[in-house]
Amino acid sequence: MSLRHKSLLLACALFAAAGSATAQEEKVLNLYSARHYATDEALYDGFTKTTGIKINRVDSDDAGIMARLKAEGASSPADVILLVDAARFYRGEVEGLFQPVRSKVLEDVIPANLRAKPAADGGIAWFGLSTRARVIVYNKAKVKPEDVDTYEELADPKNRDKLCIRSGSHPYNLSLFGAVMEHMGEERTQAWLKGMVDNMARWPKGGDTDQIKAVATGECEIAVTNSYYLARIMRSDKADDKAIVQKVGVVFPNQDSWGTHLNIAGGGVARHAKHKDNAVRFLEYLASPEAQNYFANANNEWPAARGVEFDNPALKAITGGKPFKSETIPIGAVGANQVKVQQMLDRVGFR
Repeated sequence: MSLRHKSLLLACALFAAAGSATAQEEKVLNLYSARHYATDEALYDGFTKTTGIKINRVDSDDAGIMARLKAEGASSPADVILLVDAARFYRGEVEGLFQPVRSKVLEDVIPANLRAKPAADGGIAWFGLSTRARVIVYNKAKVKPEDVDTYEELADPKNRDKLCIRSGSHPYNLSLFGAVMEHMGEERTQAWLKGMVDNMARWPKGGDTDQIKAVATGECEIAVTNSYYLARIMRSDKADDKAIVQKVGVVFPNQDSWGTHLNIAGGGVARHAKHKDNAVRFLEYLASPEAQNYFANANNEWPAARGVEFDNPALKAITGGKPFKSETIPIGAVGANQVKVQQMLDRVGFR
């Protein structure tokens, strides 16, 4: 065999090996996730079984994920980013961490107000994939539900010394306050925040579950929480949790006005994704009825996709088996208000 033929055969072999490596590489998805729910493992396994695509996962909180992406820059291996708050999505979009994509599947099923505004080319940076309501819980023995059926009443003098709430600077509260600012404007929102400070039974501390427990024990009489924290307690078999459920009621605020504030968990394609097609396919899978039902039944979140039915007894009990009115403002606007809201919190002494 001539040297020329040997060189040609070697080149073909190398090309075939490279092609094989590329094909193998395309069956990989690198996921950076701030979702800290053990139940999500079944979601990831379901995607791999359905598609044959292996998921490599990095877990951290939202701040850790975003810091890592910025540090890695263009060398980041991340393909998909999962976060759990509207303000964080907005900040990630502003900082250029996402790659806007087009997906008819996602655009058809995820409402426009639960996703980023389209970029100039029509691409969308991130999509909400599940929702959680920011509700008010109250001590049934001490408070009438009609006294706390709006967010505005959290600042009403009739509720002086009754309120428990986590830190105002926590993203869940920043998103709620940003939403209220969209509805009421800056001046009224700052006065509302000051009224809440005046109504606190104690200084903010702990997480949402701690606020629910404080209402049940009488440390305070009303509190603000994400709905899925209450649903978890309602589904618990522990005697202490059953006692809490007996003592607290829940209100979905502002049913006669703008509706209850919804926050999101969701995802987007990373700016420097090496497996973009796999990334879009993964997000589309998370918007499928199978995955949406899993968000509801396993983690007590409401589906973000239109037309998905679920059978979670706690979520049905919270709402009395009836639909509730949710706000329809663009969720990205909530994040855009974050800086102004934080300045207001500083001015009124909301820790």
